[in-house]
Amino acid sequence: MTSNRRPGRARELAVSAAQEESAHPAMATAQQAETQARLQVLIESRAIWSALIGGLLGLMLGLVVFYDHRPPLAGDESIQFYGAVIGGVTAGLAFLLGYSLNARMANIWIGQRPRLRQLIDTIALLVVHSSIAVMGSLGIFRVFQEAFIGLTIDHIAGAVLLAVVGGVSAYFSFNSGARITAFSLSTLLAVFMASGVLVSMIFAENPFWWHVMFSELGTGQAGLTSFWTFNTTLVVSGIIITTLTAFITRDLEIWASHERVRVARRLATRAEENRNAAGKVRLRTRISNALSGHFRTPRIALLRAAMIVMGLSLAGVGLIPINLHHDLHSLVTGISGLSFLFILLSVPYLLPGFPRSFYLLSLIAAAGLVFSFLLWMPIDYWNLTSLELVGAAILFAWLIVFIRNIAALVERVRRIEH
Repeated sequence: MTSNRRPGRARELAVSAAQEESAHPAMATAQQAETQARLQVLIESRAIWSALIGGLLGLMLGLVVFYDHRPPLAGDESIQFYGAVIGGVTAGLAFLLGYSLNARMANIWIGQRPRLRQLIDTIALLVVHSSIAVMGSLGIFRVFQEAFIGLTIDHIAGAVLLAVVGGVSAYFSFNSGARITAFSLSTLLAVFMASGVLVSMIFAENPFWWHVMFSELGTGQAGLTSFWTFNTTLVVSGIIITTLTAFITRDLEIWASHERVRVARRLATRAEENRNAAGKVRLRTRISNALSGHFRTPRIALLRAAMIVMGLSLAGVGLIPINLHHDLHSLVTGISGLSFLFILLSVPYLLPGFPRSFYLLSLIAAAGLVFSFLLWMPIDYWNLTSLELVGAAILFAWLIVFIRNIAALVERVRRIEH
């Protein structure tokens, strides 16, 4: 039996898994399943090592910065501040290790994309993981400080708390990078956007920003922290949507290839059954087959283009604050919303073969968006902030259901072809 402790074993297993998956994208061979299982064990082992190293870094930092005083849980020179620092650093480093050594090698298609795109995606994902760790530390220790007003702790306890933050951040970030999927990426996106906007709201200098719209948080009047947090969140989230699109379309292509073959066989059988005495396919059958072939063929490229437009326009909302250019900001905001609405309305045409319940859900989501818009204008029932909140909730709810449906369909294809 080969030892799993041999240097480079994780790398070898990752390459082997990538080659097997590339050769059999729609089915899991016995060898592929065994390799993947061994790879997952090694990933978990390295995640634990990352946690131990992250915890050690946190402990060392705490012993240095807290040695001469008793730090509070939140505020200046607090557990909150240094926890955010060590959490962001360890989460970022652990993610890079997990993503580069495992996920990118186990998903060979990611490494085949243009280098610039790989770099942009990696930086965006790095920012997401580090930011979630930072905002998590800021929020948790602030809550506990509010619960234990006036509490301070000694330097040993402070160092232990930093060790916990560093270890937990490193462990989950390594696992996230090593096992990244469309579903986990959509969850990260939702958590990142919610956390970023929440921090922007908390640090906004204008307490009545919500009387206008969320974009007010991205203006200079909201304060420097709110300005940078809000706009950076939108830019990174837009890039992550384009990254998520790559994962989604790859899985969809596996399903679509199976659907195209299935439809082609059915149309060929129908043509054979409807030949005339001369052996030619009847005109009526040819026309019917042509229409059926058109409307039953998935259009992954068009869906991919619409999602990329939605992501880039969302990034544009952050790159062009409303106080910088109101009309251009409104334009990219509208493009983002219309792109999502287009996807919702055209799902039956873009993805024939999906469950009918998903088509119904998409139409209900589209109706919800339109109705929410009408409640803002012309009915004037609520303001633009409420409309944006409803739109974001619909987007992420639909995305999660969409990805779960894709996973179920791909799994069915793999079981059929196994």
